[in-house]
Amino acid sequence: MDAIEARATLETWRRAFPEDPYREEGHLRRWNRRALDPKRAAELDRAAAAFGRRVVTEVGPAAERYEHRAHLPELVGRDWLGRPTEEIHFDPDYHRAGRAVWESGVVAYVGTPGRAFEQATLLYLLSLEGEAGHACPVVCSIGLARALRRKAGPAVRDRFLPALLERDYERAERGSQFLTEIQGGSDVGANACTAAAREDGSYEISGEKWFCSVADAGQFLVTARPAGARAGTAGLGCFIVPRTVGGQPNGFRVRRLKEKLGTRGLATGEIEFDGALGWPVGPLEEGFKIAAGVVLNTSRWLTSVGSAGMMRRAYLEASRFARLRCAFGRPIGEFPAVRTTLARIKTRWLGALHATWLLTDLEDQIDADTASDESVALHRFLVNATKFQVSSAATGVVRDAIEVLGGNGTIEDFSVLPRLYRDAIVYESWEGTHDVLVAQVLADTRELGLASVVDSRLRDLLESVSEPAAKSAVETTLAALDGATALVLRAVDDASFGATHFRACLGQVMRVVEVATLLYMADDNGQDSEELLAAADLAVRLGLDRDYRPEADPGFLDRVDAVLGSEAPSP
Repeated sequence: MDAIEARATLETWRRAFPEDPYREEGHLRRWNRRALDPKRAAELDRAAAAFGRRVVTEVGPAAERYEHRAHLPELVGRDWLGRPTEEIHFDPDYHRAGRAVWESGVVAYVGTPGRAFEQATLLYLLSLEGEAGHACPVVCSIGLARALRRKAGPAVRDRFLPALLERDYERAERGSQFLTEIQGGSDVGANACTAAAREDGSYEISGEKWFCSVADAGQFLVTARPAGARAGTAGLGCFIVPRTVGGQPNGFRVRRLKEKLGTRGLATGEIEFDGALGWPVGPLEEGFKIAAGVVLNTSRWLTSVGSAGMMRRAYLEASRFARLRCAFGRPIGEFPAVRTTLARIKTRWLGALHATWLLTDLEDQIDADTASDESVALHRFLVNATKFQVSSAATGVVRDAIEVLGGNGTIEDFSVLPRLYRDAIVYESWEGTHDVLVAQVLADTRELGLASVVDSRLRDLLESVSEPAAKSAVETTLAALDGATALVLRAVDDASFGATHFRACLGQVMRVVEVATLLYMADDNGQDSEELLAAADLAVRLGLDRDYRPEADPGFLDRVDAVLGSEAPSP
């Protein structure tokens, strides 16, 4: 192959990306159709297909420009007469992409309780382009809108919620959540922002917030401590602060925008408040519970969704490249090492997708107020555990995809992968580092007895699998569940063991969650059942069977090819 042919091959690869990514995402469509009634599933199919096409034709091309270092957001603190504006200016293509995102209704669905599948599906499709400057605003707006709808008094809810639910990008107000302070980080109880009560029921918020993503938002959710309130998280109130009052900046100053490793199209800054007017979202004494239980949990769920979406894009890029790119006289996808990498990418993506959609099912029930006590307890465990597992897996998956592309994979304008890699690393730290999330899961498990709930639900999933081909995988997974449950119970009983080893224990539990969900979804004889069974089989062997050695398995490459299916090149 000469240089002309090589360039033509690469152009073919770039054009091979699907114009309708939702239609090609059979696993996601099947989950939605299995979980939803036919009418709702059909409506979601139409909305998702339409938005997926806009992601490909509008969001992706726009993001290539405004995510470039020469077109990042700029802080304009004052106008030409020196008056404070605290405005953030974006490249025009940023707003072009924003119109497509907001018109999809991904945030507007909050107005109807129990539309988690719709929101997750649309965010997953958006995340084929990484964070793209808009995924974080979407997630923050959904969390704030949920808090207003569920917890705020009628006057506050009716004043602020409608603007969040607008589909018209020009009229909509985006939400944000400013919790972190420089001295606290994840230790929110150390926050020092104050809230001084006024006679009209509003509060004056003063202090600084250290990490403020969506710094251009029209509405800020802020935690602050009222006068005389207790120390720690118990004394924090939760307030909504509008960006402007009377057309002027509402008592705040954006000190600077941060230059981040990833999510670069998103404006993240440091903000000082000096008597900004805010209104309580729910009772003051429930402030931290609202911020964590509604807003942060929403973000953790949707960050998992976004990470799974990035993993899907990584697989699409790498698998198509491997089919077309030739080296040493044949497509690189014919080499066993490359096929093994592709199978690992696909297996981890499918596991993440199915675990995240299990969580989405629980989110849908809870938001619609139809969840059982067991489902609420399972959600309490999975909302933190899934974010921990999936966000860390996404970084590894994108890195593997970059390896398939070789040196080309590191070039910013060659593919989306460098941007996905940078974004995936940022996602790992959002809404709590891995250690913070693991510690939260351990504390909840100890306090609420969640181990038995998780064990019971996973056994139900596994024992419902009747497919004969899955029998061996089910048995191995049940054995792994026994071991994982025993380790969790030991961590619950032994504080020293738990503090040291629970992260590894939780990783084992989440591998069981992924495999159990894959096996459960493969059991209904759907079109992709064989593919899911193959992915579950490989995941079991590589992640749950402690005695398995790929180098000693003569059928290992057959298992790899079974996972890749028709997408694997024929040697």
